[in-house]
Amino acid sequence: MFPSLNAEIARQNLKIKDIADALHLTEKTVRNKISGKYDFTYSEMKFIRDKYFPQLTIDYLFYENNKTA
Repeated sequence: MFPSLNAEIARQNLKIKDIADALHLTEKTVRNKISGKYDFTYSEMKFIRDKYFPQLTIDYLFYENNKTA
């Protein structure tokens, strides 16, 4: 899970579908990547950062919160 990425998506009123369309992936695939089920490639992370969040770092956006309750 990427809490910073989720927060920034919400702040900018983006939809997962917007990101999926830009990456030429299905919405389900992007949701699986955001949830941590599958990994983002570096080029996907860079693309998302450059297109939607150029003022932020990749490290910030894709910080993984691996806490289990």
